[in-house]
Amino acid sequence: MRIQLEAKELPDKWYNVVPDLDFRLPPMMSQSGYPVGTHDLEPVAPYSIIEQELDQENTYILIPKKIRDLYAEWRPTPLYRAERLEKSLGTPARIFYKYEGVGAVGYEANTAIAQAYYAANEGIKQVVTATGNGEWGVSLAIVCNYFDIKCKVYMIRPSYEEKVYGRYIMEMLGAEVIPSPGEATRTGREVLSKDPNSPGSLGIALSEAFETAHNNDDMKFCWGTVMNHVLLHQTVIGLEAQKQMRRADAYPDVIIGAVGGGSAFGGLVLPFFQDRKKLPRMVAVETAAAPSLSKGRYTYDYSDYKGVFALLKMYTLGHGFIPPGLRAGGMRYHGISPLISALYGEGQIEARMHTQRQAFDAAVSFARAEGFIASPESSYTIKAVIDEALACKTKGQRKNILFVLNANSNLDIGMVKDFLDGAIEDQPFLKEEVETALKQLPKALASND
Repeated sequence: MRIQLEAKELPDKWYNVVPDLDFRLPPMMSQSGYPVGTHDLEPVAPYSIIEQELDQENTYILIPKKIRDLYAEWRPTPLYRAERLEKSLGTPARIFYKYEGVGAVGYEANTAIAQAYYAANEGIKQVVTATGNGEWGVSLAIVCNYFDIKCKVYMIRPSYEEKVYGRYIMEMLGAEVIPSPGEATRTGREVLSKDPNSPGSLGIALSEAFETAHNNDDMKFCWGTVMNHVLLHQTVIGLEAQKQMRRADAYPDVIIGAVGGGSAFGGLVLPFFQDRKKLPRMVAVETAAAPSLSKGRYTYDYSDYKGVFALLKMYTLGHGFIPPGLRAGGMRYHGISPLISALYGEGQIEARMHTQRQAFDAAVSFARAEGFIASPESSYTIKAVIDEALACKTKGQRKNILFVLNANSNLDIGMVKDFLDGAIEDQPFLKEEVETALKQLPKALASND
């Protein structure tokens, strides 16, 4: 079953959940201990993005016509019912997935277009970012060409070396791709001086990107996940899914999504908070090698390795923690979106964690049933979906399960082959390294926890 909306049903507003929360969202804080304001963010972000990031009053924010016209090139995206997967599992559950892999772009383009648009409107000629798996970097590289903006990407070194097709695509699109850690920045040189073989982390790549933005007056930074404005832009996913699930006469009982930083999960689930009377269960799925929600601490921490940017209150493993190399590079961030973290802290969402072998085994089962090869990150979602569907089978429950699926747009098919060949191993949770990193948390804001 394929449920497609008409072009005229494309959302014309993003949904900002912050005014609808029944608790106060902790603010970003400066290292001096005061809430971050517009002037603090000006060195790294366009003014319009700063306004959206700090907005706690407007429930809906109009999507500019230019952005909506670009969205319309592939949105609304289809919703599928996974009937063949249901049959293979023998489950009475109905499984639906919102497919964010149409054309050359993934869900990351929902915010890449918005951030590039606002940057171009303010006369910015170049942007810089950090990417893990490469999907975000590819999306930003694509849309920077739409607005004649130069793009620089710091890519975590294991992904840079292993996910070469994603890097090649970015370079083909005109982006400058730099392995992180590297010699191009003070941060990179410092990390390599301590460990020449460092696998890096998204936190380190962020520090290198922030350092670069600060050193170039005509450059701004673009976030691919974590921040409120990114989740805001991603709500087009959930707003469309609401209409499609109603059309299928299948209001979701449970919504599931992977969390690296939390943007795709947030984009799908947040619009459902508009309907408090029928709020579904919401399950965030982590990698067992870096489970910030499940095993982290809810506190203020630096958003990057060097503490260049503001402090965020989030579930964190410590900004100094360097997770083991994973094929799902987007799952290696040390923290989780402050918004998603707050919802978890309030008991309004759940968390699960799986190993990468469990995830890729589920992805293979899904591909054989449904014909789609998922991104490494979406593979974790699929594992949790299958578990939920099998629980319904055991209990004889006919639940409606909804999840978001991103395609393998950076062509990491080698991941699947390596898994089938037995060349992918589970990475351990480095408990002692996390404990060490948590001892290095900033102390000045302890009274705000």
